Amino acid sequence: MTYEIEATTNRIIKLLNRDGSNRDKATLSSLINAPTITSQRAQAVWPILLANLDDTQLSHNGVPTRGEIAVYTAIRFYAIYQQGQEQFVYAKASGDQPDGAKFFSALAILRQKEETRKALDSRVQGVLSTTNAASVINGLSHLNSLLKGRNKTQKIDFAWLAQDLYRLQASYEQATQVRLLWGQQYFSMKPTTKTEGVEN
Repeated sequence: MTYEIEATTNRIIKLLNRDGSNRDKATLSSLINAPTITSQRAQAVWPILLANLDDTQLSHNGVPTRGEIAVYTAIRFYAIYQQGQEQFVYAKASGDQPDGAKFFSALAILRQKEETRKALDSRVQGVLSTTNAASVINGLSHLNSLLKGRNKTQKIDFAWLAQDLYRLQASYEQATQVRLLWGQQYFSMKPTTKTEGVEN
């Protein structure tokens, strides 16, 4: 199921992009302005979202499923990141041509800049220490906006993020694994110092 979430998100993002020639601007705008799948503006997104989810991923009682929340959140983050940019900002982080980055790996690249490291570390630590999925998503939303503002050229693998968000909601144990994985992606890249690479 986890990989189905990634594949579904990948498919929806490509449908929204329409090869860049005629992006679905109305749906992208609704995504940007609707923080959750139950927001009124999100109703404009339901046709493309719900039609592409597998029946096992759909809610049959009006309470959003883990799959619906994960995919919606990831495509919303994509819409925010894509806004105002001509080039397609989404790319896979694995496979034949992996020119995208996992979300926290992209943040790790941003962490290389000394002037942003302290504030960024604080925001990331806040997300990593939270167990509530809604709070995690809220924190990720702020980090996504920060990424957009500071590193517009980096392509992000939002489908991989959907997969992580799906697992995060499964159980305490899976949420712990996801948070550790995010921490590994973010902290394992050593920050560069101003003196590195300078010959004496």
